[in-house]
Amino acid sequence: MTELHHATGAAHRPAVDAARWPAVANRPGPSRPRDALARTLVRRALARLPLRVRYGTGPVRGTTGPLLDIADPEGFMRRIGRDGLIGFGESYLAHEWDAEDLVGVLTVFAEHADRIVPRWAQRLRRAWAPAHPVGQYNTLEAAPKHVHHHYDLSNELFGLFLDPTLSYSAALFSRLPAAWDDLAAAQHRKIDRLLDLAGVGPGTRLLEIGTGWGELALRAALRGAHVVTATLSEEQRRLAARRALRDGLTGRITLLLRDYRELEGQYDAIISVEMIEAVGAAYWPRYFQTLQELLAPGGRIALQAITMPHDRMLATRHTYTWIQKYIFPGGFLPSVTALEQCAARHTRLHIARRDGYGDHYAQTLRLWRERFTARDAQVADLGFDATFRRMWTFYLAYSEAGFRARYLDVQQILLQEADR
Repeated sequence: MTELHHATGAAHRPAVDAARWPAVANRPGPSRPRDALARTLVRRALARLPLRVRYGTGPVRGTTGPLLDIADPEGFMRRIGRDGLIGFGESYLAHEWDAEDLVGVLTVFAEHADRIVPRWAQRLRRAWAPAHPVGQYNTLEAAPKHVHHHYDLSNELFGLFLDPTLSYSAALFSRLPAAWDDLAAAQHRKIDRLLDLAGVGPGTRLLEIGTGWGELALRAALRGAHVVTATLSEEQRRLAARRALRDGLTGRITLLLRDYRELEGQYDAIISVEMIEAVGAAYWPRYFQTLQELLAPGGRIALQAITMPHDRMLATRHTYTWIQKYIFPGGFLPSVTALEQCAARHTRLHIARRDGYGDHYAQTLRLWRERFTARDAQVADLGFDATFRRMWTFYLAYSEAGFRARYLDVQQILLQEADR
């Protein structure tokens, strides 16, 4: 770890494109009260965690856990003092801290998320945490921009770390731990379970909200369903159309570039995979109302959703996060309780069944992360700079840690309309 520590020192930090990454390239200016408070709170918090920590060239403190190597303590503390967890992530992008076991360090933080900051400081969260930018709300006008920010990066980029099904959601493995060769079959297992949950078979009128790169639509069409699938990603729609043509399924699949709020018709089954996370809490009622309006009598809805504990959702609902700033603008993870309450208050829908399998998402993310880092040179060849590649490594590790710590879960949920 000594080599890693010296390689990430201030004198050896890779240059950051300030025009593209201004918040990473330019650390906040000094503020004595904030800096002093941050140093006190952060050092005390780290001392309580099962981590080993090194500040600058000092000795390693602590005796157990993965090593958090803070090469630039001043920059690290200053960023956290200004921007909390956003600053923590930006400090990583700026090479002010590192870890050989990045997922291990982040898992420790996720396991102790509700205890890192003292209770009295948590009550001040809204006073110091950055507010959501107005442009991050998923209006009809803003939603396509948010989708474009992530999903239209490059089909080639996603193809480098996803399996041949191009499925970008939790797989369902037959055994754990999983290996790369298990992933494609596990993605089909996940898709087939959702299709079964929604009762999709020959002649089913199926609506999919959130096309991805088309694997679920293709698999449903092979069952004999008539599929309408909607996305806001031009890149995804283009590739999904090519795949449907390749498989001779264009007569059974209609691909729409359309917001869920603009969909029409009646469907026997509706499936939406990890889409509600991008809707935004303010629009959950409209999302559920849309599901009810589009569902034919007796129909079934199958959702796959990433969820978090209800108390943590309430505690963080006003917090602007690193993930929202850099990865998923406008996104917010629901709790199962929030989904139940929203469906009950705004529709006649109710959760008839749900199954969680967060451990499988941790494995899925591990396989993606390992593949992404192994193909770093190929990602660079696509034009993505070193800061982007470090950002995506952090995003995948951060997400994996959330599931490893069971801070996050993923649910397959069956919704049905209650009897009138």
